[in-house]
Amino acid sequence: MYPKPRFSGRRLAVLGILAALSLAVHTIESAFPPLFGIPGAKLGLSNLFSMLALVVYGPLDAFCILLARTLLGALIAGNASSLLFSLTGGGAALLVSVLLISFALPRVSYLAVNIAAAAMHNIVQVAVFVWETSTLANFSLLPYFALVGVLSGAAVAAVGLLLFKRIPERIFYGIL
Repeated sequence: MYPKPRFSGRRLAVLGILAALSLAVHTIESAFPPLFGIPGAKLGLSNLFSMLALVVYGPLDAFCILLARTLLGALIAGNASSLLFSLTGGGAALLVSVLLISFALPRVSYLAVNIAAAAMHNIVQVAVFVWETSTLANFSLLPYFALVGVLSGAAVAAVGLLLFKRIPERIFYGIL
C-alpha cells in the first residue's frame, strides 16, 4: 500500500517543508480561542500535514512530522506538559490511520479515516487528562471531545482533499 521507503535529499526537503508548515499552522491555531468554548478543543489543521505524509510516503515519515511538530511546538509555546497530550493523542490517531489505510481503505474513505483518527486523538487526550488529574469525573468531557473530533476530522479531511488536488503530483511522486 505504502511506497517503499527510499532516502533522497528532495524527499527530505519535502518532509522538512511539511513539518515546518505543520508547526506554523499549530502555532497560529494555538493563538485562537478553543472551539465551542471547550478548553483545549481546536480544529487540528496541523494534523493535515501528518496525514499528507502518511498517504504519500508512509507511517514512519508521518510519525517524524508528528514528532517534529509536537516537540518544537512544546518548545515554542514553553509548555512541556502539552507533549504528554500531543504525543499520546497524535500517536493513537496515527496508529488508527495506519490500520484503517492498511486494512480497510477500499471499503472506507480518507474522510472516514481522518474522522476516526481525530476522534481517537481526542478520546486518548481525555483519557490522559483523567489519568493525569486522577479524576474520573473528567470522563464527562468525552462526548464533547468526541464530537469535536468528528467535526474537526471532517474539516481537516476536506481541506486535505482540496490541497491534494491543487498540489502537482510531481512534487510528491517525482521524488519517491
